[in-house]
Amino acid sequence: MMAWCARSFHLPAVDVGVLRTRGPLAVGVGCVSLAGVNVRRSARSPPFASLGMSTHASAGLKEAILTEKAPAALGPYSQAIKANNLLFVSGVLGLVPETGKFVSDNVEEQTEQLLKNMGEILKASGANYSSVVKTTIMLADLKDFKKVNEIYAKYFPAPAPARSTYQVAALPMDARIEIECIAALQ
Repeated sequence: MMAWCARSFHLPAVDVGVLRTRGPLAVGVGCVSLAGVNVRRSARSPPFASLGMSTHASAGLKEAILTEKAPAALGPYSQAIKANNLLFVSGVLGLVPETGKFVSDNVEEQTEQLLKNMGEILKASGANYSSVVKTTIMLADLKDFKKVNEIYAKYFPAPAPARSTYQVAALPMDARIEIECIAALQ
């Protein structure tokens, strides 16, 4: 999928002889990336190749996931997006879907509730906890790391997903924890 940038740019010619590759080439420039361009040089091709791109995004490359069994997004974003056999789940909070309020002020209970909410979003997309390949945890207080790990471990079977954990200055609605994830779809 190509993203459109407001400014124009020029790609330099690529000397395919210097690349010494017969495989696909991936090139990234600002907010545009090209992947899978074959730069193998044939006997009839010139010594330089130029890369072309389209600024028209094809319809249907991404699909929004929405379930009422998890809290609605708090802003102009989706609960999750399916794209290219991947599922990108937005940050999830420990809100009770029916009330839109936190299950409690306790980090353990918020963690348990948000992982249940995440499970509902995964389920609505045809995935599950074992499909998750990467999570990002944002904590209001890094001292809660051990408490969160104990609950987190109950949801993600081995091999556990790759993960990053950060203490952040603030979370939406003064949450104690927020988790986002990426899952592989089949």
